[in-house]
Amino acid sequence: MAARQPFTDTDNADEAVRATCDDATTCKRFATSKGYWKDPYIQYFVRSVGDRKAPEINRGYYARVQGVNHLLDAFLRKTQCDCQVINLGAGLDTTFWRLKDENLMPRKFFEVDFPTVVARKIHNIKTKPPLSKPIIETHSTDSLLLDAHSLESDRYCIIGADLRDLSSLDEKLKKFQLNPELPTLLLSECVLVYMTPSHSSNLVHWAAETFHTAMFINYEQVNMSDRFGQVMIENLQRRQCTLAGVEACQTLDSQKDRFLKTGWEHVDALDMMTVYTMLPQDDVARIERLEFLDEKELLQQLLQHYNICWATKDKLNLGNAHFNVSLMNGHVSCERTSK
Repeated sequence: MAARQPFTDTDNADEAVRATCDDATTCKRFATSKGYWKDPYIQYFVRSVGDRKAPEINRGYYARVQGVNHLLDAFLRKTQCDCQVINLGAGLDTTFWRLKDENLMPRKFFEVDFPTVVARKIHNIKTKPPLSKPIIETHSTDSLLLDAHSLESDRYCIIGADLRDLSSLDEKLKKFQLNPELPTLLLSECVLVYMTPSHSSNLVHWAAETFHTAMFINYEQVNMSDRFGQVMIENLQRRQCTLAGVEACQTLDSQKDRFLKTGWEHVDALDMMTVYTMLPQDDVARIERLEFLDEKELLQQLLQHYNICWATKDKLNLGNAHFNVSLMNGHVSCERTSK
């Protein structure tokens, strides 16, 4: 049988995946409008608050944002911000602007997504001064390197690329001054699940081979073999959105195995119900007062079907292997120290 031709940016399957970027952004926009967390920048990517989202959805996004941010910020603290971050499938994410506001900027922050998604984000940045000003403030010259599918400044870079084409991805990242010798955090949120197991394993293996000191944070579905998981799959299929990588989302162990088999030294994984119970409980109590939740069992089911998995390599002995559940307790901060 002839090999399947590589995916193109116009495939229907890819179009459905790109639409999930808008779903996530509109859900975050609504949750922040209700006060679950603060994000003054998301309004520049989604003007309208949109239709009401169910309280369990809002709490789920709250747990996702807080859990990922705790791990990301802890890595920045461990490295004293002398590191780089690569957000894979970043969509319209606003993390760069949050880190700048909180003095947690890595040496460079990279984002990668489909060229069409990148083009939209760059357009928003070009036309919205609250987005462009922080980028210019961290840049040493008067002009940015900018075209339809890429933006580069000293501290922030957006690249249009297909994560399944690793040679092209590697070439583009290095063109924009990716440094394999720097401690590196890679982040993917509901990205690997839309790739075939071979494509996602290749991506994870590329990361393990490229960086000697690194952390890979992956947020996506888990426990997908039960009835609740099957309903989630069917709902997405009705929108022509196939979870091509659901095979790796069966259990926490299957999530961890993907990393252990591709060169990562240490891996942890927690379902989001566990993460939710470990977040600072005073803030959890605050957000639970924002909206009445009638069916707490539905929230529990939803959170049990998502997870955060984080894998580490630690040649520089930063102590990344000891990143554990205690990271979820309390606020993390760091300041860049002079060398």
